[in-house]
Amino acid sequence: MNAPEEKLAVVLPADTAGLRLDQALARLLPQHSRASLQHWIREARVQVEGKAPRASYKVRGGERVEILIPHAPAGDWAAEAIPLDIVYEDNDLLIINKPAGLVVHPGAGNPEGTMLNALLHHAPTLNKLARAGIVHRLDKETSGLLVVAKTEPARLDLIDQLKARTLKREYLALVQGLLVAGGTVDAPIGRHAQVRTRMTVNEGGRPAVSHYRIEKKYRAHTLLRVKLESGRTHQIRVHMAYIRHPLLGDPVYGGRPRPPAGMSAPARAAVQGFARQALHATRLSLRHPISGEVLEWHSPLPADMVELIQALEDDVEAVE
Repeated sequence: MNAPEEKLAVVLPADTAGLRLDQALARLLPQHSRASLQHWIREARVQVEGKAPRASYKVRGGERVEILIPHAPAGDWAAEAIPLDIVYEDNDLLIINKPAGLVVHPGAGNPEGTMLNALLHHAPTLNKLARAGIVHRLDKETSGLLVVAKTEPARLDLIDQLKARTLKREYLALVQGLLVAGGTVDAPIGRHAQVRTRMTVNEGGRPAVSHYRIEKKYRAHTLLRVKLESGRTHQIRVHMAYIRHPLLGDPVYGGRPRPPAGMSAPARAAVQGFARQALHATRLSLRHPISGEVLEWHSPLPADMVELIQALEDDVEAVE
């Protein structure tokens, strides 16, 4: 039997005044896609002050909204025996160390072979939860830590923690060029107008803030530690490209790698041969949804990034 539908009640904040209803809800409920919200509005699953408006309804601010969220029916996805690197597990949570190359959730072009399919094999009861308990994602070629809820109370609590920013994520990112100091990128991110698979900084996008500090400098690259206040699609990749220090190896936002003149042959080969964005989710902390205990996990850099950084360090030593 499928899990019961979830009834969610929210009050639209004053700063959403003037937005379309679907835009306001997408900003307030980042765990749900705008397409899903629009679909629920069309099905009259969304009521504003007791009435079912259209998606184009202009928000005044302060309205009470009730949403009846359908849960994903069991059997939508197939369980697959795909290995998972499980860092932690209890009755309520799973912490996964995702390798680069593994897609988190089935979608266009990736109907199977994803982390979600692996989760269903490991814990079949996850099929009763929306998105099999996945509350945040990593890009296919980004490695590192993410959390999965095993129960509905845990899932809702983790979503609240994401909104309240008490679920903290920290990344290591190797970018092109030398930065002088750390800083903050506060720039809204939205879908690219022409290339719909890409994101971009634009005024009509959703608020996005990334804090970065320098971990180590090499001859023409910088290793950064990045903390997120928000969790937009491709956020670090887009923000670093925006400040003209794209991630090394990023095929979408990075352009061609730029080895400096005189770089050693091994370092040049490592830079030019790194075939994914050099981004790793290295730290995750949260408040346990049931016990309330603050928990934290760390994941060391994967082998491919260790080898890349070692090549850059050897190159620095060679010219000193």
